[in-house]
Amino acid sequence: MHDKTRSKKLPPYLFATGAWLACAMTAGAQDYPNKPIRFIVPLPPGGGADIVARTVGQKLALAFRQQVIIDNRAGGGTVIGADLAAKSAPDGYTLLLATATTHAINSSLQKSLPYDPVRDFAPVSLVANLPLVLVAHPSLAANSIPELIALAKAKPGQLFFASTGNGSSIHLAGELLNSKAQVKMVHVPYKGAAPALTDLLSGQVNFMFTTIPPVLQHLKAQRLKAFAVATPTRSRLMSDVPTVTESGIAGVEAYSWNGIMLPAGTPAAIISRLHAEVVAIMHQQDVVDRVSGLGAEPVSTTPAEFAEFVRAEIAKYAQVVRESGARID
Repeated sequence: MHDKTRSKKLPPYLFATGAWLACAMTAGAQDYPNKPIRFIVPLPPGGGADIVARTVGQKLALAFRQQVIIDNRAGGGTVIGADLAAKSAPDGYTLLLATATTHAINSSLQKSLPYDPVRDFAPVSLVANLPLVLVAHPSLAANSIPELIALAKAKPGQLFFASTGNGSSIHLAGELLNSKAQVKMVHVPYKGAAPALTDLLSGQVNFMFTTIPPVLQHLKAQRLKAFAVATPTRSRLMSDVPTVTESGIAGVEAYSWNGIMLPAGTPAAIISRLHAEVVAIMHQQDVVDRVSGLGAEPVSTTPAEFAEFVRAEIAKYAQVVRESGARID
């Protein structure tokens, strides 16, 4: 609560200084941006998240009439890039492509994270959600989530699910299903999506959560079968597949996401300007088509909504990691 009595005792020059700073910040926002912007992507070039960043970056460059330079800073499980962004000047000239890993999963899996995912960043907007779908080998004696859970309860520890690695969002989606359904299906980590999918197709593992594009052709050829998507609502990419919640298990919402963050302390006027441009960009049809083509769903939020979303994601994954004992390689 603001203490009016205390304010009246402050020296007049402090108010003058505060007014000058406010004017300076407003002036800075009015001519923002007047130099190139760096857009840090904490992942290697060429992946879906990188393409999302480049798509948004190209549009921001047109809107701002300034260069937007994509700076891929992969390594450390996304920690290197996120930490670099957190420690950059809060002037609107450094953006970060935030992910579920940088801002939700790492805080529970990394023992000494060099940045705070909430305190050290100013959210701008979510830009893309990447749905995860649970797919199974045709030999599995289940054709839906309820049948899978019944089978898991009848055969505890005898069903195996693949992931792209320990601590990945795909791993934790499986652990979240274990937790919410109160079953024990065994995690089998792989070094990436390709080997995991190869073993699933050969029947070495029973099922896995995965992004949609890599499995579409296998679903059409009936080499795999889809049970449910782990998103709040059905995916536009496969609208005939129910959500896990619709299938009777509430609380299994696990999907990859991308958003834009700025360093904490960035002036509100700059955040507002950037937010307005990002929201407009995510509604442009060519952007919608490009992002959808990656198997993602373009979205936009207010900064406050994004902040609340991140807090909920941190809490969700903290519980999953605690209950599953998940760890990184």
